Amino acid sequence: QVKEGAGAFVCGEETALIASIEGRRGMPRPRPPFPAVSGLWGKPTIINNVETLACVSLILRHDPEWFARSGTEKSKGTKTFALVGKVKRPGLVEVPLGITLREMIFDIGGGVLDDKPFKAVQTGGPSGGCIPARLVDTPVDYDSLTAAGSIMGSGGMVVMDEETCMVDFARYFLDFAQKESCGECTPCRLGTKQLLAILEDICAGRGRPGDIELLEELAEGIKAGTLCGLGQTAPNPVLTSIRYFRAEYEAHINQKRCPAAVCTELVSSPCQHICPIGTEAPVYIGYIAQGRFKEAFEAIAKDNPLPTVCARVCHHPCESRCQAGQWGEPVAVRAL
Repeated sequence: QVKEGAGAFVCGEETALIASIEGRRGMPRPRPPFPAVSGLWGKPTIINNVETLACVSLILRHDPEWFARSGTEKSKGTKTFALVGKVKRPGLVEVPLGITLREMIFDIGGGVLDDKPFKAVQTGGPSGGCIPARLVDTPVDYDSLTAAGSIMGSGGMVVMDEETCMVDFARYFLDFAQKESCGECTPCRLGTKQLLAILEDICAGRGRPGDIELLEELAEGIKAGTLCGLGQTAPNPVLTSIRYFRAEYEAHINQKRCPAAVCTELVSSPCQHICPIGTEAPVYIGYIAQGRFKEAFEAIAKDNPLPTVCARVCHHPCESRCQAGQWGEPVAVRAL
């Protein structure tokens, strides 16, 4: 018999799933007793993911040794991933455990969309952690992902490029976890709400000194004090983004700027925001378009007294964020 649930994220936890099948609200309960002793309607119950059952049928068709030939010593077999995000060939892929993130993203996924620099990848679904580009050779197995601060989870894999703000990334997934919290235990119900409020303040330019340390302390408390896996893993995006991209948090809080030019309340125009010296590129371009070259020179010389010299060595990050590039070609500022 197949019973359709209501789609709550928390029902991925086994005791919440049992409650949902029994017609009650999907909320976890303390263990013991474990479902193997007292589960569905008080009877011993075996709970497995569909992917596990699919592997069981293959093992029975072949043999355990056949299955164990794939994977690593501690992580046997294969795993199906949903490879999505800023990747050229997204989709569902089944790979042997132990394959590296580099092979997943660049060999199978074809690399980052539009050949932009690879920044990070999130594994494990909404509660997974982010792994930075410098760890792209990390093997995809349970122990290696845990050591990097992430999880295998449901097999989600989200690729991010340089235009991803890691503070906004943490805020986005924590917002999901907070809304999906069943409210059963206080650390998850109130803790995720407070984490989200701090992240929203940081993204809006209201961050204060000490917020990063407060996020870390609160996140660790939630992980240690919650009842089920949802609360225990919900802080992962926050903790790993701080662990690997702390400088982005500091830029949001101390300089009131978003290095990725994503947080709209901190960004005037993307091209000016991304410029290392904050040149008013839109004003400069506007004067040029009107033939007002003296005003154009004065506008750019205000921040850059040697525009001709600097133009020869500038790596022009403004062109990568030029809004005109969304419907045509980016404006080549250096050529003006």
